[in-house]
Amino acid sequence: MAPPLTIAVKRIHEPAGPGDGTRFLVDRLWPRGVSKEKAALAAWLKPLSPSDALRKRFHGETATSDEAWDAFRHDYFAELDAGGDEVQAALFTLDAAAQTGPVTLLYAAKDADRNNAVALREWLERR
Repeated sequence: MAPPLTIAVKRIHEPAGPGDGTRFLVDRLWPRGVSKEKAALAAWLKPLSPSDALRKRFHGETATSDEAWDAFRHDYFAELDAGGDEVQAALFTLDAAAQTGPVTLLYAAKDADRNNAVALREWLERR
């Protein structure tokens, strides 16, 4: 039996720490004010981020409402489930890193509780 995945979620603007393990950016856009060196990324896994349309819709709604969050997660999970070759390749990269130790999903949103990295971790833990 494979060991359970250790997946942390962290805002990319926070400094990299020794417990982060392998760090992956999972946003569609590169975050403002963060250099690639400071980010200390193993990879930028754009295919695992929400589509532009979904991202814009979620940020255009009241992101703090439970209904908007639930709708975002539902649609985001559907996008991930229907993912093509690029999504599968990104998942392979993420899974390979998780086999060797902890991984950290990085996001740029200001809301620590409702963002795509939190939703992605939920989806990854359910599969």
